[in-house]
Amino acid sequence: MKLLENERLDYIPGTPFSIIQSAEVFSFSMDAVLLGRFVRIPIQKGKIIDLCSGNGIIGLVLSERSKAEITSVELQERLHDMALRSVDYNNKQEQIRTVNADLKDMPTSITAGSFDVVTCNPPYFEANAQSDRNQNHHFTIARHEVYCTLEDVIRTAASLVKQKGKVALVHRPERLTDMIDLMRRYRIEPKRMQLVQPNQSKEANIVLLEGIKDGKPGLTCLPSLSVYGDDGAYTDAFREVYEKK
Repeated sequence: MKLLENERLDYIPGTPFSIIQSAEVFSFSMDAVLLGRFVRIPIQKGKIIDLCSGNGIIGLVLSERSKAEITSVELQERLHDMALRSVDYNNKQEQIRTVNADLKDMPTSITAGSFDVVTCNPPYFEANAQSDRNQNHHFTIARHEVYCTLEDVIRTAASLVKQKGKVALVHRPERLTDMIDLMRRYRIEPKRMQLVQPNQSKEANIVLLEGIKDGKPGLTCLPSLSVYGDDGAYTDAFREVYEKK
């Protein structure tokens, strides 16, 4: 496997895998790995699809936990190409399929209502948010709702998931009410939630939310997860999830 100019191989925490990354495009962050560990997935068989998959990080994390078929969908051609090569590098071609597509216009090869689990780490900021828009269009597309909104993501996820299947997202806590409202609008009942905070003295900056298609009401809030302790090192609880130690 040949790396292109300005590309590198980075280790994926808690796995035997490495992934192709570049400073020129959006790299995976902690939240993607946390989503891959948070969502409940079939272990032996089934079908999983990851939307807004970037360089394929969540698909690779999930492949360490399950033998299910995994489809990764990414709009940006460059990130899709990096994901393809990362799948090949880790010898996951038989399990992970990467698709270069717009989630609002899925190819016919992706069948509605056929997936046991849908995951997504969507753009966090609304299109009109100007505070941190980046001149690098790869970063802008990954971080801002330029090509898809949160509603687009949840509507598509609801159309793809089976009855009683799961939809899991990671986002910012300030969008939690939007997430719950939109999930219910598209018949995804929120069932499990977890907040992640930098440390015990700071507000949460990540929320993980999982819902079930036409599930019964009742939301379980898992204990919050603190990333760093007073010593500035990862907490044991966080390392257990993130590094599997």
